Amino acid sequence: MENGILLPTLQSALPFLDLHGTPRLEFHQSVFDELRDKLMERVATIAEGKEDDRYVKLEELLEKSFPLVKMPSIQPVVMQVLKHLPKVPEKKLKLVMADKELYKVCAVQVKRQIWQDNQALFGDEVSPLLKQYIVEKEAALFSSDLSILHNFFSSSPKARRQGEVVLRLTQMIGKNVKLYDMVLQFLRTLFLRTRNVHYCTLRAELLMSLHDLDISEICSVDPCHKFTWCLDACIREKFVDGKRARELQGFLDGVKKGQEQVLGDLSMILCDPFASNTLVLSIIRNLQELLSQDALPRDSPDLLLLLRMLSLGQGAWDIIDSQVFKEPRLDLEVVTRFLPAMMTVVVDDHTFIVEQKLPSEEKTSLSYPAAVPDVFSRYLQDNRVACEMGLYYVLHIAKLRNKNALQRLLPALVDTYNDMAFGDIFLHLLTGHLTLLSDEFGSEEFCSVVFDGFLLTSFSSKENVHRHILRMLLHLHHKVLPSCLETLMKTLEPPKQCSEPLKELYSQLTEKLEAQKKTPPPSDEAPSLDLGLHPVSVPTSTPTTPV
Repeated sequence: MENGILLPTLQSALPFLDLHGTPRLEFHQSVFDELRDKLMERVATIAEGKEDDRYVKLEELLEKSFPLVKMPSIQPVVMQVLKHLPKVPEKKLKLVMADKELYKVCAVQVKRQIWQDNQALFGDEVSPLLKQYIVEKEAALFSSDLSILHNFFSSSPKARRQGEVVLRLTQMIGKNVKLYDMVLQFLRTLFLRTRNVHYCTLRAELLMSLHDLDISEICSVDPCHKFTWCLDACIREKFVDGKRARELQGFLDGVKKGQEQVLGDLSMILCDPFASNTLVLSIIRNLQELLSQDALPRDSPDLLLLLRMLSLGQGAWDIIDSQVFKEPRLDLEVVTRFLPAMMTVVVDDHTFIVEQKLPSEEKTSLSYPAAVPDVFSRYLQDNRVACEMGLYYVLHIAKLRNKNALQRLLPALVDTYNDMAFGDIFLHLLTGHLTLLSDEFGSEEFCSVVFDGFLLTSFSSKENVHRHILRMLLHLHHKVLPSCLETLMKTLEPPKQCSEPLKELYSQLTEKLEAQKKTPPPSDEAPSLDLGLHPVSVPTSTPTTPV
């Protein structure tokens, strides 16, 4: 009686519970749970209210309830109060931080208040997410899908921002500018330490994810916000049009004296592979237009701006490392010598095609040129911006299924600036583009250029190249000349000291080839166009019985 619920009207009803065999403990527990839920709802209502003393009330409740925080039944109430206090008293935060169990169960709103004064603790929380992000990006580059339509750059910026890591980081940061700055500092440090460009992608994705959620507290103080927003629209379209180009130029020209540090962040955003992919695709498109107008690259302000942005992005690591916040000077010879040399390759190609169409009596004995202009090769080796454009031009001709031009240029990529031609992003794209020329792998000359002339020149020293060759063969092995495939299988056998993914790819390929030997080759007759849709007789009048 003493410890029961002191409601006179309740006493007469309790015998009903006894008749149903319901223990008092169960009844009291259900009442307790109900009251606790009501109290937690009330806490949320007070916090969302407009009263001036609402936080004073919550702090009083916290003082009364905090001593019982270790009791599982009371803990949710304490956590609810902590969650709704914009500034939890320092003493309480320290107690939560010191107790691993409490820290684990407290809401992210409370953790933010702990993290903002504990960079090391925040770093421990963020670090696994950043590792996971890099692992996911690298897995995408080595994905078993090999296609020109579904490649690394296929997904839209908005879809990429739905990734688990970006969403988790966005939630951890909330509206806290201090935490956002910490994450950016982690990303800069990791980019400097590893030179991994995927950290630049995350820098842009994180800002745009906060932009999607309309978190003006952060977007309004990040000086890169409008630039990134405009660039994001270009990445979505995979093209920088004239209007947006001028808008981007306005941001670059508008960097005021004393604020040059923003160039470090802008360069990081332009170093994002998705941004440089968009810039170089736009440059190639621009060059095609110039060709059709018989105009020179140096006369196109749009092209010069795209090159300026590409150059700033390519120089991101040097800018952040040296802390000298200046736009890198674009070597003018890239415009006056390298691009014209690249265009001569296009002209040679056109000349050869026109020559082939002439009637036999007008034909000259012109054969397809094999050598590459010296200037072209030299700039591929010495200049980062020129090399990026050269690599994308090779992808462009592969996309056009231009076998002759591809055979001419691939061997020139063996020696490129910083071995860029053997980077994962380029090899991922090249292997996807080569699927368009799958029938050409039946010729010894083409196999020799692709494998001996380019891919096999560095596979023994670079495991990633080895993996990309195996990825491609898994898709195209049935098209490759059998004698060539046999030699390739011997050459590509993994060394004893190699990673598991490489061994796995090789064993998958071996299994596929074994299976192919067992199945008879398909007959040469043309495949029928039967789509499995068989004619169905349609009754002319409405049937009376169900069909």
